Amino acid sequence: MPSVTWAGRSHQLAAGETVLDGLLRNGIEIAHACKAGSCGSCMLRAVAGEIAARAQVGLKDSWKTRGYFLSCMCVPEASLELAEVGAEARIPAQITAVDHLSDDVLRIRLLPERAFEFRAGQYLTLIRDSGLARSYSLASLPNERELELHVRLIPHGRMSTWLNQPETIGSNVQLQGPSGECFYVPGREEQPLLLAGAGTGLAPLWGIVHDALQQGHTGPIHLFHGALRPGGLYLREQLEALAASRSHFSYTPTVLNGPEEGRISVGAIDSIIGTTYPKLVGWRGFVCGDPTLVRSLKRKLFLAGIAMGDIYSDAFLPSV
Repeated sequence: MPSVTWAGRSHQLAAGETVLDGLLRNGIEIAHACKAGSCGSCMLRAVAGEIAARAQVGLKDSWKTRGYFLSCMCVPEASLELAEVGAEARIPAQITAVDHLSDDVLRIRLLPERAFEFRAGQYLTLIRDSGLARSYSLASLPNERELELHVRLIPHGRMSTWLNQPETIGSNVQLQGPSGECFYVPGREEQPLLLAGAGTGLAPLWGIVHDALQQGHTGPIHLFHGALRPGGLYLREQLEALAASRSHFSYTPTVLNGPEEGRISVGAIDSIIGTTYPKLVGWRGFVCGDPTLVRSLKRKLFLAGIAMGDIYSDAFLPSV
């Protein structure tokens, strides 16, 4: 069986065991969250040994050449010598502001020590000094000095509970990333865009909408945001104001439960989209939210006519 060497000590891996699981089993604290190859928080560096391509999917080419890989996706065939992620892959930042967008959604503002290059709609991994790491989508634009995250408050969630404390403002953290393929690509400016998400799935969509408008997209843009109840439709007033000021931007707030109220549509967001747009041939789609919703929306957008290559998505995997 292959082994992994960490901090000068060798640890044997069990058959079919990932590098991350093997290190955790041996009592070594490695930052991680989703354990599904999505968040990027468990990234490590191979100093010696061969990494399977599967463990480097989605990473920057410059990181791959340095031996970076996702430890949760790596089941090595031969022994590896490992090291922590270097400074070139992480940027120090300070938390400058925390406020509530709704009862269970925080807006976090971060000031990176140096430029953090990303595309609106991508996500980053936020790492505390304790090593705790969680991934959050960016709601800000690349030309903004501060970064903005929308964080759902999870009961007993270690990161969200910490972020919700007044003393968190001014704290230093590390940023890793960006990751994700859900972002606006210039070109085909006349193509209709459909964006759909629930809960904090609004964060990347907020960035994508503003990025598309800033880059001169002229085609129709329709954003659907879903929540369980009206109180979960955060940034509703701002989106309604944006729709009022831009003739080619539309915003539909939806709730799963509750009475008809103003402009809010009641029902499952995928059903509401299907009723509004039974045919979507020639459109481009962006979908964000929990994995079940993302799978359902992607399938229905495809069946309605959007080419699979024109559907961009990120699924959120909550961690306590």
